[in-house]
Amino acid sequence: MELVDSSAVQAKSRSMIPSLGFALLVAASSSLFLIPAFIIRPFRFQSPRALILAMALRQHAPLWTAVFTAGAIVFAIVLWPRISVWKRVPLVLGLCLACGAAVMSRIDYFEWMFHPVPVLGFESADHTKLDSSEMVIALRFGTDTRAYPIREMAYHHVVNDVVDGVPIAVTY
Repeated sequence: MELVDSSAVQAKSRSMIPSLGFALLVAASSSLFLIPAFIIRPFRFQSPRALILAMALRQHAPLWTAVFTAGAIVFAIVLWPRISVWKRVPLVLGLCLACGAAVMSRIDYFEWMFHPVPVLGFESADHTKLDSSEMVIALRFGTDTRAYPIREMAYHHVVNDVVDGVPIAVTY
């Protein structure tokens, strides 16, 4: 029968606290960026509850990613002299991930995904390549009529156009 030294077990568990704290803070920081980016994607269904969660995380992410990243940096400073060279690689990668999340939470990366249509191209209804079942947003001002395919609008979300001399913004 082998006796276990309880003080050695306690010392080992105390030495794991900085590593565990570092991992949790990096995961929390990166989650605040990645969860909204995953939920809000073009051409994918987003439930109202998921959108509420994503927008709430986006709103609070700038503050909390900074706090979590600062905490991860503190844990990394504590861990650095205690670990071998090879274990420093995941530490540096974790810091890069946390710092990247802190930066990306302050950037409107949805602008990259949902950019406006740069140049509109219209075809007459009899020359269009749209499937007959495809949905469109239809608009008529005076004698000018336009149809904007929902599939394209779902990606771009906004089209600036001039219809019968009137500047408009069509959104979806």
